Amino acid sequence: MLPHWIAEFKDHLPGIFRPASSRSIDPVDVNPKGFFVERNGKQFAGTHLIIEFVHAINLDDLERIKAALIEATRVSGATLLHVYMHRFSEAGGVSAVVVLAESHISIHTWPQYGYAAIDIFMCGTCNPFLAIPVLRNALAPKKVKVQEFLRGEVRALDVGL
Repeated sequence: MLPHWIAEFKDHLPGIFRPASSRSIDPVDVNPKGFFVERNGKQFAGTHLIIEFVHAINLDDLERIKAALIEATRVSGATLLHVYMHRFSEAGGVSAVVVLAESHISIHTWPQYGYAAIDIFMCGTCNPFLAIPVLRNALAPKKVKVQEFLRGEVRALDVGL
């Protein structure tokens, strides 16, 4: 049985509710020259998630956050290029950026408030929604808020917006 919180993301997680061996990527979903994505009749540069974790824990644990970011990268199907981490002071928060061949994941934490701001942007065949359960497992927020943006929609680019 799926955790109750994943239901809100289920529509964005095509194929993950089947065994990995039965998953396949439809080659028409991605423009291999520019890594643009085509989904539901829209063509765009990538999926950008703005995520907020509220009442989370482990927000000052540099190694736990680093491990979670690396695992989130792996499960999303992205290519890790660099990990940059900074801890501000004892229990003072962490800022980290994972640079991906397909874009990035960043996190900024405020342990004293139990709050983390997470930003995930991925293009190509990567699925940034797959990173959410990994990060959630590491930081155990009581509330998760996710906003999705389709970056670089071709229609918007064509009209000069």
